[in-house]
Amino acid sequence: MSTSNRQFRLAARPTGLPDSETWSMTDEPIGDPGEGEVAVQVLYLSLDPAMRAWLDEGPSYIPAVEVGAVMRAIGVGRVLDSKDESFAEGDVVTGTFGIQEYAVMPARTLQKVDSSVEPLTVHLNTLGIPGMTAYFGLLDVGRPQEGDTVVVSGAAGAVGATAGQIAKLKGCRAVGIAGGAEKCALLTEAYGYDAAIDYKSDNVRHALREQCPDGIDVFFDNVGGPILEAALARLDRGARVVLCGAVSQYNSGAMEGPRNYMSLLINRASMTGFVIFDYADRYPDATRDIRGWLADGRLVSREDVVEGIETFPETLNMLFTGANTGKLVLKVAEP
Repeated sequence: MSTSNRQFRLAARPTGLPDSETWSMTDEPIGDPGEGEVAVQVLYLSLDPAMRAWLDEGPSYIPAVEVGAVMRAIGVGRVLDSKDESFAEGDVVTGTFGIQEYAVMPARTLQKVDSSVEPLTVHLNTLGIPGMTAYFGLLDVGRPQEGDTVVVSGAAGAVGATAGQIAKLKGCRAVGIAGGAEKCALLTEAYGYDAAIDYKSDNVRHALREQCPDGIDVFFDNVGGPILEAALARLDRGARVVLCGAVSQYNSGAMEGPRNYMSLLINRASMTGFVIFDYADRYPDATRDIRGWLADGRLVSREDVVEGIETFPETLNMLFTGANTGKLVLKVAEP
């Protein structure tokens, strides 16, 4: 296969927000798939806050992207050529393709996508890793009970939007924290949150006291920093804090932990981190439930799609400036 293949590679590890020095764009021919491999045209790529953490060396749940390597990213694509009986030309698949237009992958690393479930971007959102993260993080780690008050930070993002909706499906009161009036309106009007707190204009501690008069039973944290401290100050006895992410800290250079962690002791509460890949053998269970909720209209999936692989550097940074609304997806080619 001789078609050119634009790729974004890590040129240098960034300090703070990635910039033009972080990336290099190359254009290379696509190799032919070997035995047991599949050649895929990339259609959509998932852009996620965790990608910033993958750029830093140091202890993590997944190895850092090597300098010079194609930037890691999960995507949806179409099979162009297959040297494995599991896949045929035209199949729609998902896998870790990286930020590039084409990928030659071992067949064992790919999964078929039910292309009848549209748009295809939903497979990178509620039916993808963000949906799995919200499902298992809330239900397995947060363990909400009917009548609980569930507070979600980063509530207008891909994981937060789904976590809040699942909390409502389980009979909980859901309070979301997001930035800006537009996103807060989306929380209550589209995602069904009972209340929204605008961290850009509200005093979050005061707002949590008002919206959670009996305390917080489950706090699903995607943000970290001062928002986490504000929630810890409002925990109910036996509360569960779910550590999903810390997007406010990824570009800071040095993460700051909560100063009031003793609230966990006082309130006999727990704070638990999780890595979604540990639940991989149960993805089919979550997919079945989420597909059912989508089909009957009880769950909404919204994607913020930006076109053009060449826009990757500035599009990625939308995650850290709050410019995106919903799951951020990069469109690489027409489906």
